[in-house]
Amino acid sequence: MILVTGGTGLVGSHLLFQLLKSDQPIRATYRNEKTLKRVKHVFSYFSEDVEMLFNKIEWIEADINNVPQLQDAFKNITHVYHCAAFVSFEPNKYKLLRTINIKGTANIVNLCVAYKIKKLCYVSSIAAVGHHTDPEKLIDEETDWNPEDDNTIYAITKYGAELEVWRGTQEGLDAVIVNPGIILGAGYWNGGSSGNLFKRIYNGLPFYTNGITGYVDVWDVVSIMENLMKSTIKNEGFILISESLTFKSFFIKTAKALKVKAPKREAKPWLLSIGWRLDWLTHKLLRRRRTLSKQASKSAISITKYDASKIKDTLNFKFKSIDQSIKEVSELFIRDSSLF
Repeated sequence: MILVTGGTGLVGSHLLFQLLKSDQPIRATYRNEKTLKRVKHVFSYFSEDVEMLFNKIEWIEADINNVPQLQDAFKNITHVYHCAAFVSFEPNKYKLLRTINIKGTANIVNLCVAYKIKKLCYVSSIAAVGHHTDPEKLIDEETDWNPEDDNTIYAITKYGAELEVWRGTQEGLDAVIVNPGIILGAGYWNGGSSGNLFKRIYNGLPFYTNGITGYVDVWDVVSIMENLMKSTIKNEGFILISESLTFKSFFIKTAKALKVKAPKREAKPWLLSIGWRLDWLTHKLLRRRRTLSKQASKSAISITKYDASKIKDTLNFKFKSIDQSIKEVSELFIRDSSLF
């Protein structure tokens, strides 16, 4: 039996739909019953038999930091996809990020070892991959992580979570880690998922930046995860990137697909520098949520280019083009726009 943690998230919901095609017994965890509606909504994009598919999954309420709940979830499980995570770049959320991403992953790894799970697949992020001082040099799986860099708190905790997985492999657990770029998928238009980018562009994003990062379609991510789990490959990590684009290019492509105006004003480094300081000040004075940290503003203008040849060669995999991904996600966003 397969266990999927974080089954109500962007990756988790699409992964469940993918796994249901093979008719394997599946158990998935959720934290809040209200979030189950998101899974049904995602299923509704791709099937008319939503209830039938949803009911094939054995749902169990479990927090990844509640070990007794997790022990119930692990009964009769052979393979685990660990998708549960917390995404935030707000500096004041550091303790919560550590609790969910590092401690929670440690709990999953410990139970995988204790229950003699055959294989674990952990969904990490390119944020947990090292960077070169030369921005034109491609980043791959061998690029060293530098703890002295001004890393985002999200990156720090995802890297810490990876260390827990590698620790598990030293204790006899077979595991694979995937490091996706910005994952493009539908159904999650709020919060920390990439869907929020589509919503912000649709509502009128005034600024763009010329930083470069990597993007990947959610269906490519879950397909690779399933193929890796079915393979004999173990104790390896893989960068999942279809293309590297400037934020400006991504915004323009998405605005065109959404049939709205693209941002025309560049947010220069000096403007971002003022922006994150004002954001910090309003947080301190008015207790508003942080929306722009120092590290996030740095990432917006950083050039990071990735080499995904390892996964391409290993699985003979061809990624969906980002143009196609933007088109498909935008169509589903427009379909959902009346719900906002």
